[in-house]
Amino acid sequence: MNIQWYPGHMTKTRRMMEENISLVDIVIELLDARLPLSSKNPEIDELAKNKKRIIVLNKCDLADEEKTKEWENHFKEKGFETIQVNSVSGKGIKEIAPMAQGLMAEKIERLKKRGRIFVPTRAMIVGIPNVGKSTLINKLVGKNMAKTGDKAGVTRGKQWIRIKKDLELLDTPGILWHKFKDRSVGLKLAFTGAINDDILDSPELACELIEYLDKLYPDAIKQRYSIEYSLETPPHEVLKLIGEKRGFVKKGNETDLKRTSDILIDEFRGAKLGRITLDII
Repeated sequence: MNIQWYPGHMTKTRRMMEENISLVDIVIELLDARLPLSSKNPEIDELAKNKKRIIVLNKCDLADEEKTKEWENHFKEKGFETIQVNSVSGKGIKEIAPMAQGLMAEKIERLKKRGRIFVPTRAMIVGIPNVGKSTLINKLVGKNMAKTGDKAGVTRGKQWIRIKKDLELLDTPGILWHKFKDRSVGLKLAFTGAINDDILDSPELACELIEYLDKLYPDAIKQRYSIEYSLETPPHEVLKLIGEKRGFVKKGNETDLKRTSDILIDEFRGAKLGRITLDII
């Protein structure tokens, strides 16, 4: 299964980001804590090469806690300000604004000495689709300023949002890159909901997910669905076992693999199989 997804509006988004990058001091990049490397758009590094950077490891409540800490240290060693966040509960949210303003403290002081009374900090917030930007912004503001959803591609246009008197955010739509050179990147993005589900074959995707989980967390599926199988068992047979255990049977005593696949993927995304990280340092 080789996944590529780059709808036309993403080209427009990239162009808009290039046109507006000069208006901001800082780029805040949201990554999915379950796949900090695979969810990191390589084009952002080029776009933001002359800007201060903050890496936000969002959805940390869904990821392996120990591995998230390893990734946080990794990005800090690379020179990025880094923070773990759960944009749904609000964990870590309050630290973002002081972190952004701390990065600009020297410039602000310099401008004030030159007579500038009010020096706002402006930041562009970027990330892949469905990484939780709008939810995070709404938590920062304290009300629903940005449209949210559980499908990739909800935000379609830019919008300036004032977080505090002296902090403004430029929200941008989720953006991927033209081609995933590594097949595993497309799969991991699909597992977590960054790719439009409508273009995916869910039984095939579920089989790929089973392979990943059996390598990284070999007991996750067994414990969640109370089934037993060896690591040599083909993924489609494991999927069938899950369907049978859940009672997803169609007429003719045939296992409903589509329904089983949708449930498995949904429960993985909701951390019902445990806190799982797919990218390993």
